[in-house]
Amino acid sequence: MGTHHGHGHGHGHGHALATASARHRRRLAVVLAITLVVLVAEVVGGLLSGSLALLADAGHMVTDAAGLAFALVAVQLAQRPATSRRTWGLARAEVLAAAANAMVLGAVGVLVVVEAVQRLAEPSPVRTAEMLIFGVVGLVGNAVGILLLARASKESLNVRGAFLEVLTDAVASAGVIVAAVVMRLTGWQRVDAVVAGAIAVLIVPRAWRLLREAVDVLLETVPKGIDLDEVRAHILRVPHVVDVHDLHASTVTSGLPVLSVHVSVEPGCFLDGHAPQLLDQVQECIAEHFDVVHSTIQLEPAGHDDHERLLHA
Repeated sequence: MGTHHGHGHGHGHGHALATASARHRRRLAVVLAITLVVLVAEVVGGLLSGSLALLADAGHMVTDAAGLAFALVAVQLAQRPATSRRTWGLARAEVLAAAANAMVLGAVGVLVVVEAVQRLAEPSPVRTAEMLIFGVVGLVGNAVGILLLARASKESLNVRGAFLEVLTDAVASAGVIVAAVVMRLTGWQRVDAVVAGAIAVLIVPRAWRLLREAVDVLLETVPKGIDLDEVRAHILRVPHVVDVHDLHASTVTSGLPVLSVHVSVEPGCFLDGHAPQLLDQVQECIAEHFDVVHSTIQLEPAGHDDHERLLHA
């Protein structure tokens, strides 16, 4: 005998999910437009100046634009309503987009490293005036993007990926400016390849972190900030609760953690009509202490777990 309960909050059939990225769709679109403008400027600047650092930053901007486009498409997909076949709709498309973005970003980083090594061996002449102008254009565009996405990046994995890309691009643009100034003052041409390699060093670890976070969601790792031992301890403090098992927590997409648990209670709770109130207490406990509003709880009389073939945490 079990009692199941879970708050809907717009997650039922026919309702779209209000994911974290969706709330910042307009900001993502504006940053995408800025990124495309800066991308074109840096490609033109890289070709005119012959700067690998500027072209490396432009290559990074391509992945920025792709990442932002992935994010916007994923947000649209995530807004499609749930169905009887896809009970969470397409909310996890955001996480898949972040994973794809990370892999593309990592590949670009490796290609830049290879080209930088070749340029260190055989430096090419660079026109520093054009390099400096387009480096400043890139830095200004990235600074605007950072301001637009800073707050939103704390709420969504996808927006965080876009924010980190823009932030790294700002650092890369600053590096392009420094390289242009150094070459103009000293004539040391290899600094262009050094800065391009440094941009790649910024790209690869960041791509790895983003990929790891996305994979954690896909593997249904327990969300950050939720300790299942603490969850179990809190539930066990609720009066009449005897045992807690089959406890799971995961993330559907950014800003949407879910939890399920079997709670064994004193048999009398089912006889005196106290079970519904007890169910509310357990759910309120989870929502209040762990900020999980979508939980599925099965109440069962003590000893019922002996009939369950496979027990988990």
